[in-house]
Amino acid sequence: MLTRLMMLGPPGAGKGTQAQLLSNKLGIPQISTGDMLRAAKAAGTELGKKAAEYMSRGDLVPDEVVVGIVKDRLAEDDTADGFILDGFPRTLVQAEALADAQVSLDAVIDVVVPEELLIERITGRMSCASCKQVYHKTFNPPETEGVCDKCGHTEFNVRADDTREVVVSRLGSYRAKTEPLRTYYADQGLLKEVDGVGEVDEVQARVLALLSEGKG
Repeated sequence: MLTRLMMLGPPGAGKGTQAQLLSNKLGIPQISTGDMLRAAKAAGTELGKKAAEYMSRGDLVPDEVVVGIVKDRLAEDDTADGFILDGFPRTLVQAEALADAQVSLDAVIDVVVPEELLIERITGRMSCASCKQVYHKTFNPPETEGVCDKCGHTEFNVRADDTREVVVSRLGSYRAKTEPLRTYYADQGLLKEVDGVGEVDEVQARVLALLSEGKG
């Protein structure tokens, strides 16, 4: 089975959930860019110190620093049997830098979901204002409308950036940055599209089936 993996997919596709399930199923680490940056900063490595300088100013960490941190992370013992990159690379420049750093992949899993469903998934999210229990207006509503199942509170919060206009803008930005990535990995025979519509375990079964097929 292929185990050196990268997850690709737009906001709301569920790629983070699938990455976590794969990590548990295959016994390989889910490696998130944010987690790596925070860990490198805390460890005080040279690259971590460089990253901290940018992060403390609220600036984006340059690609070469991020790629260096990714390469260091992938050299750790727990990646010997494989890994799942989640959230990196995001652009063609980052993908090429990763290849230049001699990090090879077995497969890139692209979780495909229709845009209207993505919008519905994201704009329907809400959480209890008291206990922070997460719900969805359509897919996971409280048992009693307007009342939190967990604590009985009757006020719910919706993230300010979960409006339709903001989500459409985010999806447009994602497509602009990611289409070149899809072509880049498809040309290498690494891209594997998976239907992201359905229950979480159904999507997971599709992902595992793809990985069992092997490369190409």
